[in-house]
Amino acid sequence: MSNISELDLQNLRHLIGGFDTTHCKMQEYAKEATDTQIKQFFEKGAKSAMDNKQQLMKFLQ
Repeated sequence: MSNISELDLQNLRHLIGGFDTTHCKMQEYAKEATDTQIKQFFEKGAKSAMDNKQQLMKFLQ
């Protein structure tokens, strides 16, 4: 891992936390949705948020 600054670490933490929150909210919205298209929309959004979070986590390895 290359050296990253403390500011970069703080930014990563902020972004990762945001994607985690988005993932959780989208999952809840999908769970409550009754319309199939809306449910799929939120499920896709939840997956995208998790994928982005995991991609950012790679910078911390």
